[in-house]
Amino acid sequence: MPAIARFFPYVKVIAWVRELPWVVDSIERLIQRNVFSPSSIFNFNAGGTVYTRAKSVVATDGMVGGPYDALKQACYGAQRDRLLLVQYETLSTDPAKTMHAIYAFLGEPAFEHDFGHVDYEVTEFDERAGTPGLRTVRGVVKAEPCGTLLPPDLFNRFVNDAFWRDPQKVPAGLQVV
Repeated sequence: MPAIARFFPYVKVIAWVRELPWVVDSIERLIQRNVFSPSSIFNFNAGGTVYTRAKSVVATDGMVGGPYDALKQACYGAQRDRLLLVQYETLSTDPAKTMHAIYAFLGEPAFEHDFGHVDYEVTEFDERAGTPGLRTVRGVVKAEPCGTLLPPDLFNRFVNDAFWRDPQKVPAGLQVV
């Protein structure tokens, strides 16, 4: 954030956040769905268990751990007033409210969206990465409750990491939707 603020003095940053156990669960679902297509997420190494994969992605240099640490730094840093955290749960349960909050944060007039028809896919890229379906979005924006694939002990390792959900841990000036 300090570098971004230095190069772009009026920039605002929107960070999409989701509770870590559900991020790890989503990655594991993708891996298990494509069990015979080794993914670049793990350097095309098809071995391991859900535990070794979770450890890899949440490590400080991992696909989830590194960005999570950078997010925490930004949230508690001097430029946090330029940052808006948008929770996955808010977007999926109330997309109109979420988009209005984003427009307000940006100081832009609101634009009405059709949340009943959302389509996006990057099939070729996803297949080359060994992760078919990674970026495919279709249909209605809505919350779809489901159970986790993670063993309970693994899921519970990350339950308290969503600091943005605890008002006691949200620093003054940081906006969370």
